Parts: sequence; structure tokens; C-alpha cells
Amino acid sequence: MDLFEALKAKLAGQGRRIVFTEGHDRRIMEATGKLLSEGILTPVLIGNEEVVRKNAADCGVELGATEIIDPETYPEFDAMVAKMVELRKGKMTEDECRALLKKGNYFGTMLVKMGKADCLLGGATYSTADTVRPALQLIKTRPGAHLVSSAFILSRDFGEERLRTICMGDCAINLSYEDTLDKEGNVTFSAAQKLAEVAVESARTAKVFGIDPKVALLSFSTKGSGKGGTVALSAEATRVAKELAPELEIDGEMQFDAAVSPEVGQLKFPGSTVAGYANTFIFPLIEAGNIGYKIAQRLGGYEAYGPILQGLNAPINDLSRGCNADEVYKMSLITAAQG
Repeated sequence: MDLFEALKAKLAGQGRRIVFTEGHDRRIMEATGKLLSEGILTPVLIGNEEVVRKNAADCGVELGATEIIDPETYPEFDAMVAKMVELRKGKMTEDECRALLKKGNYFGTMLVKMGKADCLLGGATYSTADTVRPALQLIKTRPGAHLVSSAFILSRDFGEERLRTICMGDCAINLSYEDTLDKEGNVTFSAAQKLAEVAVESARTAKVFGIDPKVALLSFSTKGSGKGGTVALSAEATRVAKELAPELEIDGEMQFDAAVSPEVGQLKFPGSTVAGYANTFIFPLIEAGNIGYKIAQRLGGYEAYGPILQGLNAPINDLSRGCNADEVYKMSLITAAQG
């Protein structure tokens, strides 16, 4: 079954509500029209209702009774301001919260926080930082999670009903991994613990998309064959990840060829159940992750979907500002499926 047909089957009948922070955008309009025609998700559009409906009409989209919420006229706006002041715990004044909540990114995030919607998709015009920042401040990380990371789902149809779907992380959020220190210089959360958490979160993301995760923590070394760089980080993160999620198949550190080629994998890493069969790839630096997924996309012929944010208390995702309507539609299904 096609990846997105599988997601639609999973979401059918759940009635999940997804907030679009840029309800006026043409690409959002077109994706909304498709979602409405399928009846799988319930879109909630943020913006001036007159403008949103005019733009929808210009796109040939019939919005009907679709909920359109304008922060300027929202009847529960004062309650939302009070809730945000409480959440920020003295870090923002009431006036600062009021000003931010007039913006779609903060307003939409608070709708999710207050249970008015299940998930959010933004970034058609906002930067990644402007989508992630409200999520970190208001939704926050879920219990047990210490950081927000990202993954990409990549899918390629090889014909004869052979669809290969893989997961790669982190390719968009964490630039690198360093120890977190307290004021006395003691390590409170190590670099290896951070990378291990990315590995476990990426495995969970992979499961959402029907992947039975076999997680490879990558480096330029396989099982101690090299030294320096990120070798020790990936090796220690593997040990920590196995402790965090002993039920998962996780191994490393390993080179990419050892991760994907059974012959090479079993030669370089004999006995590993992951080496040669990996489908979830964890990169030790964002440079490697970002380059890696783009190589798979541009030279390998894979369709890439993401970045999919991980570790938050609710599904919040970011669009590329260069996205098209089809990408908005597909990321809507991905976001809703995370809940």
C-alpha cells in the first residue's frame, strides 16, 4: 500500500483537527480543499475570515463551514493570554503575550495547547525558528524527552509493489551534540545521551510510517575501526540507546555501507542484526544528515518528507517556505498521524 494511503487508512474516523497557521496562503487553500474532499482531517485556518474566504474562492476551493479563526476577534482571546502568561512563568509580560498571540504561529500553538486542536502545521511563510520557538515555549517536550529533534521519511517505489521506506535523523534541528553542564561544570546531560535520544525518537517516528526500525548510528568507522571525530560519540550513544530502548534493534557505530549492504555489514560487523539491514539512520552531525538525505532524494530517487519534529508534547511540524500544495497536503497527513 502507498505510504499516504496507509496514513489515510490509519487516520480515518479519528476526526483529528489540524491547525494551519497561514490560513490565507494559496498552497494552504489548495491542500485544505483536498483534505475537505476526503473528509479525513478537519482543517482549522488562522486568519481574517474575509481574506481567507476570498483567497479560497480565487483558488476554486469551497470552504463551506470550515472553521476560520481570527486572533483579532477570537472570543476566548483574553483567556488565551492569561494561559500563556501562566505558561511563561514570568518570562513574558501580559502585553508581550498579547502581542505574540496576534501572530498565527503563537495563536495556533496555543490552540493546540488548550485542546482546541490536535496538531499544527506551519512554515509556509514563517521560518523554521518561528514555528519551533512557540512549540518549545508553550507545548514543550513530553515527559522523558530532553530535546526536540527531527527526522525525514524517505520513500521510493521500486516497482512490482516494492516500496522501500526509510527514516533519517537528525537532519534539520540539532547542529551538533555537546555535553550540557551545570554551573559547577558537571555534566547533566551528555552528548551521547542526546544522540541516543534522537535514535530512539527516530525509531518511534519510523514505526508511525510502518517501518519496523533497525537503527544504525552512523560514523566513518565500524565497530572501532577508526578513531577521532564522531566515532566515540556514536559508539557511546549506541550503548545508551540500547539501555533506553532495549526492545529496539539498534547498533553502531557503523559506516553507511556496513549499514545497508548485508555482505559488507556482516564482514565488518559480524553478528549484528542491524548491519546490512538498517532502515533508520542516525547521523552524528547535522552536516552529514542534511547532505545524506538530500543525496538520497536527488541521486537515489527517494521522495523526502519532513522535517518531522520529535520529542514535543503534541504534533507540530514545519513546512519549507518553498513548499507546494501537494507537500502541504502530505505533511498534514504525516503530522496528524504522529498523534
